[in-house]
Amino acid sequence: MDFGQAISNGLQNYATFTGRAARSEYWYWALFYFIVLFVTALIDAFLFPTNDWSPVNTIAGLGLLIPSLAVSARRLHDIDRTAWWLLLMLTIIGSLLLLFWAFLKGTDGPNQYGPDPLAGQTGLASA
Repeated sequence: MDFGQAISNGLQNYATFTGRAARSEYWYWALFYFIVLFVTALIDAFLFPTNDWSPVNTIAGLGLLIPSLAVSARRLHDIDRTAWWLLLMLTIIGSLLLLFWAFLKGTDGPNQYGPDPLAGQTGLASA
């Protein structure tokens, strides 16, 4: 999955917490999220230099919160874990564990959360 496909898939499945997301989809979404928040922070710095808060960045962050949680849940499903593990984000140690899991290869073939998102793809089968 390339960058454009990952962003399109993340936005099309805005609040879909079922199914699976490959590593490439998750990491391209994370890159997109970082770029959007960086750009909106720059916009805020130029438009509102004296504000203590960043309205454009806040709106963008809130707008991308649900799809980010959905992609994260689908990524956990890809490694055969329930999305309830996302609650670990509330702790520092838990966030590190989630980060480690995000690097793991998904389970081969179908699992209890759906078919393998990379099934039938050639080349980057381990992405």
